[in-house]
Amino acid sequence: MKLLHVDSSILNADSVSRTLTAHIVATLQDGQPDLDLASAPLGHLTQQHLAAAQGAPAPAGAEADIAASQRALDSFLAADTVVVGAPMYNFGVPSQLKAWLDRLAVAGKTFRYGEQGPVGLCGGKKIIVASSRGGVFSEGSPLASMDHQEAHLRAFFGFLGIQDITVVRAEGLAMGPEARARALEVARQHIAALASPAA
Repeated sequence: MKLLHVDSSILNADSVSRTLTAHIVATLQDGQPDLDLASAPLGHLTQQHLAAAQGAPAPAGAEADIAASQRALDSFLAADTVVVGAPMYNFGVPSQLKAWLDRLAVAGKTFRYGEQGPVGLCGGKKIIVASSRGGVFSEGSPLASMDHQEAHLRAFFGFLGIQDITVVRAEGLAMGPEARARALEVARQHIAALASPAA
């Protein structure tokens, strides 16, 4: 299995999503993060990136950023399993993670447009999202309509043709020590189940 491990939390050692991705990766195989989008962020998507993705030469001064973009895409395409640390920031994903996602959506590489609309080209990959959030936003919660984090990731990876998406969630982390401990225990149990053949 070729595994890609991506973290995006800005909280470093205090990050729950980083702790969860480390546990997931340790459960599946040993390794350190391949991409740490907080300590080595990609720039935001620009017209230059779009042009380069279509084969135009990188403009002067943008070569390093275009090369980083290509490496991000190549590492994603090469992976069978992608573990993504995704904390919720202001109801969505961190901007660092969004910048990475923007580098993956490349027409002709990860999706194409057909006569019936878009067609994802990345089927067969497995995505495991380590989701952390201070409140409770899961289905059935009064705040569920404000979840633009997990919903965004499911929609994005689904657009690329990926159907095998697992979310390991720790939510309610800011709602007191008991709620935090309970959320972390649920997430740990979910991670342990990933190693079983039925997972």
